[in-house]
This record gives sequence, C-alpha cells and structure tokens, in this order.
Amino acid sequence: MAHGGAPTELGTLSVTTLLRRFAIPAIIAMTASSLYNMIDSAFLGHIPGTGGLAIAGVTICFPLMNISTALGTLVGVGASTMISVLLGQKNYQSANRVLANELTLNVIVGAVFTLFCLLFMDPVLRLFGASETVLPYARDYMLIIALGNIVTHLYFGLNSVIRAEGNPTLAMKLTLFTVSSNAVLDYLFIYPLGMGIQGAALATVLCQLMALCYVMKYFFNQEKLLHFPKSRPLQLDWRIAKDSLAVGMGPFLMNLASCIVVILINKQLGKYGSDQAIAAYGIVNRISFLFIMVTMGFNQGMQPIAGYNYGARLYSRVRQVYLRAAMWATVVMCVGFCVAMFIPHLVAGIFTSNPDLQNMAAHGLRIMNCAFPIIGFQMVTTNLFQCLGMVGKSIFLSLSRQLLFLLPCIYFLPELLGGSVDGVWYSFPIADAVAAVVTGILAIGLLRKLSALQDGDSPASLGSKIQ
Repeated sequence: MAHGGAPTELGTLSVTTLLRRFAIPAIIAMTASSLYNMIDSAFLGHIPGTGGLAIAGVTICFPLMNISTALGTLVGVGASTMISVLLGQKNYQSANRVLANELTLNVIVGAVFTLFCLLFMDPVLRLFGASETVLPYARDYMLIIALGNIVTHLYFGLNSVIRAEGNPTLAMKLTLFTVSSNAVLDYLFIYPLGMGIQGAALATVLCQLMALCYVMKYFFNQEKLLHFPKSRPLQLDWRIAKDSLAVGMGPFLMNLASCIVVILINKQLGKYGSDQAIAAYGIVNRISFLFIMVTMGFNQGMQPIAGYNYGARLYSRVRQVYLRAAMWATVVMCVGFCVAMFIPHLVAGIFTSNPDLQNMAAHGLRIMNCAFPIIGFQMVTTNLFQCLGMVGKSIFLSLSRQLLFLLPCIYFLPELLGGSVDGVWYSFPIADAVAAVVTGILAIGLLRKLSALQDGDSPASLGSKIQ
C-alpha cells in the first residue's frame, strides 16, 4: 500500500461497506484456514486400517497446537491491533517499529516453543491423553509441526498485519494459496508417497513456508507504507513488546484456556469412552471449528475498522461496526446449528467410513452444538473489548466460558450421568448458555457507554466513560 493510500477510508466509507470489504476476505481466509485440519483429517481418516487412530493422534496434538496458536496470537493480535490504531493516528514510523518488533518476538517465541516440544514430546502427549496405541501417531505428527513452528508463527502473525494495514484481499489470497497447496501436498505425501500422518504435517509446514517467503518480500519493500526498517529489520523494543503483549493477552489466555479444556476433554473421553471417542471429538471439533472460523473472520474484519476509528475518535462508527458484526456472526452460527441438527451423519461421513465412528461423531455434534446460535455475539463482543484496549474485560470474557463454566462441567458431568461420555458433550451447551448471559450484561453496558460518547472526545474522556 503506497503512501497516502487506503487507511483513511476506514474513517470515511460506510461501515457496512467497510465490514463487507474487510470481513469477506477475512472469512474466506479463516474458512480456508479451518480447511487445513479438515483436509488433513479427511485424508487421514480414510487410510485403511489406521484412519481412526490417525485422527485420534492429531486430536491428541490439539492442546500443543493450541499452545502454539496462543503464543502466536499473543504476539500477532497485539501487534496488529496496535498497528491499526497507529495508522488511525497517522503515526507511520511507530507502526513500522511495531512491525519489526513483531518479527523478532515471533522468532524468539517460536524457537522456545520448538525447543520445549523436542525436549518433552512424549511425556506431554501422554499427559494430554495419548494411549500407547495412539502415541506413535501423535508423536509423528507433532514432531514435524514443532520443527516448522517458527514458520507458522511468522506466517500467521505477518498475514494478520497485512489485513490490519488495509489489504485484506492479499491476506485472503495467501491463505487460499496455502490451503490449496496443502490439499495437493496432502494427497501426494499421504497416498502416492505413503508417508501417512507425517505427510499431512509436512504438507502443512511446506505450504506455509512458501507463503511466508512472499510475505517477507512484501514487507521488505521500502515503498510500502508499512515495512521492515532497511537497516535493522530484527529489533526488539521492550516498551513496544510490553504494550503489544498486553493487548494480545486476552486472545492468548483464551487459547491457553482452550488447551487446558482440550486436555481434560481427551482425558475424560479416554476414561469414560475409548480412543474412538477421542477420534469422534476430533471430527466434531473440525466441523464446529469451520463455523467458528467464519465468525472469527467477522472479528478480523471488524478489528482494523474499530481500531482505526477508535484511534481517530469516531466512536459512533465503532458502535455501528460492532452491531453489524454481531448480527452477521449470529447468522453464521445459526447455520452451524442447522448443520449439526439435521445432517450430522452426512458431514461426519466426510472424515470416516467407519459406521460406529460416524454415529458417535454425529451424536456428539448434535449435543455439542445445540447452543451455537448464542455463540456468535459472544465472540464479537470479546473482540471489541480487545479493540478498545479494555484488556481486563476481554480477558474475563475469554476465560469465563472456558475455565469458570466449561471446565467444571467436563470434569463433573460424566460422573453425574453415570460414567457416560454424554457428560462431555452436554458440557458445551451448558457453558455456552451461562456465558451468553454474562456477555450480554457486559455488552449492554458497553453499548450504553459508547452511545454516551461524542465523536472527537479525547482519549481521557473515553477512559472515564468506558473503562
């Protein structure tokens, strides 16, 4: 994006037009991202004799992958949000410093995570619920994912910055490239080359590496409004790092909480069910995640618009984009609800031809997603608090559903239902219903206070009226 380019449109064009322009590419990108794991599971699930075990192995890796995602969002979301606000303030030099800081932080964090995985792989996977039968599959998959972790961190982090600087179409195209190349490489590595679960992991890392090469070239272009400094692209400013990590703390803790929840889910499914129950959860999670990622696309579309207008003190536009994003996210989750209720066997059949596993996944999908219609606005509300820098409320909403409501249900309900795996499935709609009430209360208060703000109010008056 050249100097004097599109960022000012974030404060002038219709909010509906902007949200459509930013959200549609983000939705396509996020949907495509969810297809990564769906494609892996679909190919792996149909390997004769080992498909169910391979899916269970990948499912056991969810917590470690969630930790990796959590660390990536800690750096990437904070940097992207800061960059959106700085662009709104037309402080381009500081925005470039934040970009360089993100590059360095991603390398450091990614390297530490990789080292941790290599040193403690087997004990961690056992802790996460891997039986001796599933452990070899989980180890083979996670080893390659861990070795490519720095690539994954850099690609997703910098791709989110491309979106934040006002180029969502490019971010979408890069994601579509990685997904399509992943599908081709998946088939090639898993079937003709017979690499199995290792082939699925290798395909994922290689397609991200190809996309990262383009992203690095993009940000080294000094003609771009946002670019790496020419002399010192790797630099670490602890003041910037502290501010960035503080903003990203909400999504980081949400992903970390997801990790803890998935560990308990796998353990409870293994205790009250079997490896097949873990594989069924893997299938249900893949299907559900598709709709969640679409909603996250609305969040990503909303982020640069809300961030820019917050920086430009156009608070009425912040309120407008929130309401529209929440409405559209609710529609998406209602579609997910209909899929779970009416065609669960059909979608489960994409991942496995085993009728017992299909039935188990379809049963879990119906129960787990019966409260889907009330999830969309929760996600959008949490994201808005983050965009406004209201870190405390964002963190509270991020953690309350996972740790305060869902975790106790997963632990106690199976026993209360006589040792039934259904206790795990029913935990989700119960936690969603309670979290919806809490989120609704905070959302109403936020909307009232935003309505009391006048465009052009100083940051000090914003703080006194909202925070």
